[in-house]
This record gives sequence, C-alpha cells and structure tokens, in this order.
Amino acid sequence: MTEYLSELISLLLFCIGLYGLAARRNIIKSIISLGVLELAVILFFLSIGGDAPQRPPIAGTVAESAGMVDPLPQALMITAIVIGISVTAVTLTLFITMYHNYGTTNWDKASALNRGERHHD
Repeated sequence: MTEYLSELISLLLFCIGLYGLAARRNIIKSIISLGVLELAVILFFLSIGGDAPQRPPIAGTVAESAGMVDPLPQALMITAIVIGISVTAVTLTLFITMYHNYGTTNWDKASALNRGERHHD
C-alpha cells in the first residue's frame, strides 16, 4: 500500500481538480483547478519514473547506465511545468480582460452579458 501512495495521492489530486473544473463556475477557481490537475499529472509521472535503488542519471559510461534512472520522465515533467506556468499566465490574462469587460468572475454571468441578456441572481 505504501509503495503506491504517491500514485494514489496523484489520482486523488486529479479527481479534485476535475471536480473543481466541472462544478465551479468561478473563473479563479477554474484556474486553480487547472493547476491542481497539472500538479497531479506531474506527481504521477515523477512517481513512476524510477525505483529506490537506482542512481540519478548524472554522468557515466554506457556500462554504468544499467543502474541509472531513466531521465526522460524528468525531462518531460520540466517541460510540463513550463507549459503549466504559461497556461496559467495566459488564463490569468484572459481573466483580467474578461473581468474588465464584464465586471464578474462567473462564467455564466459573463456569457449572459456577452449575449446581451440579463442574468438574475
């Protein structure tokens, strides 16, 4: 059970982020939920990246590479972190623009204002 703890935590975080995206209509909560989803995916990939007795892939010959961890998941997750920061920056920029145009942080109210309807609370 403890050997799969990080995978279970990442699955739980993914479900929390998915719930936040599906159930909340607030833009800020949606952006935070996206961040939680990204964190869950990164944690999952890093947790399945290697076993405990393996060494980090720093430097060595081909003969020494048998006991080293595969560096590909780590490199991909660094890329995923950069992409996640970029997505967060773009969504926050869109949020600021939308808030200045419609004066609300609710997706439904902004959509109704965009269509020219009045949204009743």
